[in-house]
Amino acid sequence: MSHFMPTAPNPTGLVLFPAFDWCISPTHPEREERLLYTKDQLIEEGLEDVENISFFNPEIAQHKDIDRVHICVPSSQKLLTESHLISAGGAIRAARAVMDKQVKKAFAVVRPPGHHAMQTVFGDRGFCIVNIEAIMVEYIRRHYGVRKVAIVDTDCHHGDGTQDIFYNDPDTLFISLHQDGRTLYPGTGFIHEAGGPSAPGYTINLPLPPATSEEGFDMAMERVIMPLLDDFQPEIIINSAGQDNHYTDPITNMNFTAQGYARLNRLLNPDICVLEGGYSIEGALPYTNLGIILAMAGLDTSNVKEPDYDPRNFIQSADMNSHIATVCDQALELYKQRDRLKKDLAGEKVVKTSKRIFYDTTGFDVEEERSYHTCPHCPGFTEVTASGLNNYVHAFTIPFNSCKKCRDRAKDLYRTTDPRGFGSVVLQDRVADTYEVKKNKN
Repeated sequence: MSHFMPTAPNPTGLVLFPAFDWCISPTHPEREERLLYTKDQLIEEGLEDVENISFFNPEIAQHKDIDRVHICVPSSQKLLTESHLISAGGAIRAARAVMDKQVKKAFAVVRPPGHHAMQTVFGDRGFCIVNIEAIMVEYIRRHYGVRKVAIVDTDCHHGDGTQDIFYNDPDTLFISLHQDGRTLYPGTGFIHEAGGPSAPGYTINLPLPPATSEEGFDMAMERVIMPLLDDFQPEIIINSAGQDNHYTDPITNMNFTAQGYARLNRLLNPDICVLEGGYSIEGALPYTNLGIILAMAGLDTSNVKEPDYDPRNFIQSADMNSHIATVCDQALELYKQRDRLKKDLAGEKVVKTSKRIFYDTTGFDVEEERSYHTCPHCPGFTEVTASGLNNYVHAFTIPFNSCKKCRDRAKDLYRTTDPRGFGSVVLQDRVADTYEVKKNKN
């Protein structure tokens, strides 16, 4: 299928974890065969013998790593399986390989996926319980002192969980390139979802119409994503590398190919990739993963093609190109207006939002209210109340870049909040790296 001709070789690390003992059901699209076919393809192509590609074993993430990001109800210990901890640990291992300079780039080819897992977690939604990219990001920040991070989510589904976790963080540029939420789960990811009061314009959504092919993705990359990354100047770039935009994927409606994924990765040039979706087990994943890995390693990708690949099947109409160009222009303008948008909100000391979160796997809703306590010197802190399945939580989250005044205010509110009426009251302090819980004993 491929002939490896080094162009600009990059020492690249791979972490593979198929999660043999975890599945939603034996026939569910999110099952271990997703990665087993890929593993077989990588071995068949001889990647184990390529000098600048190294394989690393995943680690087991600690519950402390989970609680640094999530507010799990009733607790991370009760919600997570060992496979979830290993999947998150696989992402952490990939990050450590890069940060410790064992390799230049790394790809965590792991499952279960994570980008639909929001800050509050009551169970499984969108095949995700914990957000493995977010856990990895906060691990990097905690252990390596990294501040500015860009996350580019190229999964076909909107990365609503990652957006939720970093929505009010001006040190995280989150960009999601996905099929229009009017046509696909989770029904979000519109341009107006642009960031919280301390970070307007730092969440960029690019909803693409069904049947978008290479032309549309290239347009979004060249007109929006790369200019924004050049301006933001992140210390590290992370790609949530979902591969369900592929034309053979059974649960989406896009028209992307392995060649498109390889070109996207080469242009994006991420430091770390983390596998998300992709459910065409035989028709797509062995080819798309191989294309991404070779592109990361600086190797030739020209012969990585599906057996039925025909470039004539991936030509877009002029109307579709025009629509995508408009989406790009709107997103770019929103980013340019971020300072003005922040000034417009400067007088608001507390900004409140509410939403209903649907847990589709088991079919229940969680009602969540969020108060962003703003500050002129830092992103402030966040107060969250959420209820569902007869569980209640009232939480205060202090971000890693919070000032002392905001941190003290959040801790005072935590101390004076009575757990009666709630299942628990939580203080999540990323500055001190602590997670405290007061339980209702009635």
